[in-house]
Amino acid sequence: MTDITIIGSGNMARAIGTRAVAAGRKVQILDRTPANAARLAAEIGGTTTSGGLGDIPDGDIVVLALYFGPAKEVATHYGDTLSGKTVIDIGNPINTETFDSLVVESGTSSAEEIAKLLPGARVVKAFNTTFAGPLAAGSTGGMPLDVFIASDSETAGNEVAAFAAAAGLRPLKVGGLHHARELEGFMLLIMALQANPAYENFNWGTGLKVID
Repeated sequence: MTDITIIGSGNMARAIGTRAVAAGRKVQILDRTPANAARLAAEIGGTTTSGGLGDIPDGDIVVLALYFGPAKEVATHYGDTLSGKTVIDIGNPINTETFDSLVVESGTSSAEEIAKLLPGARVVKAFNTTFAGPLAAGSTGGMPLDVFIASDSETAGNEVAAFAAAAGLRPLKVGGLHHARELEGFMLLIMALQANPAYENFNWGTGLKVID
């Protein structure tokens, strides 16, 4: 039985898959291009399986490791198939041409828009504040990465928190799914810093940490 299905085969899929294998979870990788999924499954190792979007997501947790547009397409594609599952939206709906605005309307978020498409699923916002490099390593500055978690489902939030903790990360539950708005807005600022040549040392390799 698969524990976690990751849809996508890019850098974030690789990083989350790496953390999942490190946590001892059984992983399934699905991608629009099955060959890409197969390559990533072989790379992250463990008992990881792979397939295409014609396959059913087996995991109790399904990670949409995709940009906002493709994530909506996949959510529409699977629809009720994901009912009863915990679905993690990792996306930051940012205009990547300018890094100066979000592409969702005020008063909503990527996660809330995905939730509208998947009324039977338990949608969670998580991993949108972690860049792929530090996430694959599991730490930044010698400290575990923080994973901010927002969900209207306590059960789903707890599932994702348990996964993050088992993966060597620190889960921080911030409340209901509407708090995805703040998480995505904050990452608009952080990503703009990464893309700003004035901060050339950032280079998408920073990590967010609440120091206590």
